[in-house]
Amino acid sequence: MKLPESTEWVLHATTALAQLDPGATASASQLAEHYDVPPAYLAKQLQSLVRAGVLMATTGPRGGFRLARPAAEVTLLDVVEAVDGPSPFYVCNEIRQQGRGAAPPEQCRRTCALAARMAEAETAWRARLAGVTIADIVAGLPRGVAQRTRALLFRP
Repeated sequence: MKLPESTEWVLHATTALAQLDPGATASASQLAEHYDVPPAYLAKQLQSLVRAGVLMATTGPRGGFRLARPAAEVTLLDVVEAVDGPSPFYVCNEIRQQGRGAAPPEQCRRTCALAARMAEAETAWRARLAGVTIADIVAGLPRGVAQRTRALLFRP
C-alpha cells in the first residue's frame, strides 16, 4: 500500500500546528511555504482535517488553522483517515473463482486466505496508528525543533 504524498504533508502540518503556542494559528500558505508544498492543494487537504474535526479554521487577518482538540487526543489514524478515508486498502475480488484456474465453489466457502491475512495486517496497521498521538510525535522531536517551528510560523 502506498499512501498519497499529501498524507505526509498533513501529518507534518498537523504536527507543526501542535507545536504552536495555545490559541496560535498558521495559515495554509504559511504551512505550504514551511514545507515547500503547493499551497492550494495543501489548503484542500487541511479542509479535510477541519471537516473531520482534527483542525479548526478561523478567518480574518490572524486566521488560519489550529488543532481542534489537544494533541494528545489526535491520533495518526485520525489524520490519515481524514484525508485518505477509512476504506480498506485491500479488497478481495475473488479472482480465485475466475479464469482457467477457477476453484470450484465448494473450495471457496471460507474467506480467501489472502484476504484474511491482508485484513489482519490492516487491522494491526490501523491499531498502531490509533495508538500514536500527535503529542507523542511532538514529544519525540529533537531538542529545539518546536521552538524553531514556533518562530518560523509566528505572526505578530
